[in-house]
Amino acid sequence: MEDFFSYIIAAVIVLAVIAILVVVLTRKKADPNAKATRKGKTKTPAQILKEANKRLEKNPHDPIALLDLGEIYYNSKLWDKAYTVYDELSKLAADHSDINIFKCTLRMGICAIQLEKLREALTALTIALKIDPINFEVNYYLGVACYINQQYEKAIPCFKKALVASPDAENVYSYLGQSLYKSRRFKDSLSCFKKALDEDPSNKELLYCMADAMSQGGHGDKAIKIFMHLRPDPTYGSRASLNAGLYHVKMKDIETAIQDFEIGLKHDNIPADLKMEIQYYLARCYFEKNQIATGLNILKEIRVLNSSYKDVNSLINTYQELSQNKNLQIYISSNSSDFVALCRRIIITKFSDATVKFESIDVSPIFTDILAQVFSSKWEDLVLFRFFRTTGSTGEMFVREFHAAMQDIKASRGFCISAGTFSEEGHKYIEGRPLDLVEKTDLNKILKKITF
Repeated sequence: MEDFFSYIIAAVIVLAVIAILVVVLTRKKADPNAKATRKGKTKTPAQILKEANKRLEKNPHDPIALLDLGEIYYNSKLWDKAYTVYDELSKLAADHSDINIFKCTLRMGICAIQLEKLREALTALTIALKIDPINFEVNYYLGVACYINQQYEKAIPCFKKALVASPDAENVYSYLGQSLYKSRRFKDSLSCFKKALDEDPSNKELLYCMADAMSQGGHGDKAIKIFMHLRPDPTYGSRASLNAGLYHVKMKDIETAIQDFEIGLKHDNIPADLKMEIQYYLARCYFEKNQIATGLNILKEIRVLNSSYKDVNSLINTYQELSQNKNLQIYISSNSSDFVALCRRIIITKFSDATVKFESIDVSPIFTDILAQVFSSKWEDLVLFRFFRTTGSTGEMFVREFHAAMQDIKASRGFCISAGTFSEEGHKYIEGRPLDLVEKTDLNKILKKITF
């Protein structure tokens, strides 16, 4: 019986000791800046600051006082004060073994990032990396410093090492994905963006970057769904609309492209360069739809803001002329059937004193060939006509190719016709050969004679 009570008393004592330890530990966790005294009492941050400052009055380089201050400032996110303290501690570390140089340089680097002192951050974190090259924090924050400093290729291995140290850490995939994306390693960035978006599905910046990476990597069919989704977004909507529009232009869906660009222009506070880019492609879409007046008005708005933007001046001159010349408008921008019909009329007008029999018509993306038998009372020729719709300069290579085509079909004569010009070398090549170059000026003279 006595043994039984002895066991009970012992158990009560053990439980009491455990309870006291729990209370003590709980109090210590309650205030990370509190510091225990020799008597077991806990000092408040205010008391620690007061004592540390007193010590520093006597010795401005007191390492114990500086360590106490650094801990409080860092935990309180007083980055400027913490940076100054850890900068001083890192200088004292060589003479004081109780100073943890890794911790000091790491925290100094983190503070420098917060204060946008990128050079200092890179220097401090590089020192910390040499001490502990596999530490998560040092790799993560060195990666962040490199990223902010636009050193994306240097940031990538840092974030990869950080993931090895802590695979489930937040924000690392976001930074790694954007570093890969900005290094134009689009394919590699996609898996990182997907994992980052699993962490934060509402992050529109990551969503836009992922879509652009898909588009740049040749997966426009997947990217377009995201761009369409982002069009209403106040921050990324304009840029997403531009990308969606360019995709639809590529797919020859001009109507949808116009909708994309117009949605993009409805957003407020669009950067000036982005707005001009959207307007530029919108104007070109209206030209594709033969809505020349609308397209010209948009280009003139761009010219007011930037008189040398891309080829705006050239386009304005070209389409102002088109707006006044219906046949030239058909020649340059109408559909294929209307264009071929006009070409036939050009040939008939060119040989108005002869009879023309059309043998074949071959339409390609670059030019259109029409082969015709031309009869007059005095002569008969097999003539090949090649029509270029470009308003630029056509080079010697195309003239040579045309002459070779004439020889293949044994054409007696040839006419190369363009809404632009032919190069000087092209003009030299035709000397002594049975072919003529008809440039814009002469073409216009013919077009003015044609009525439908």
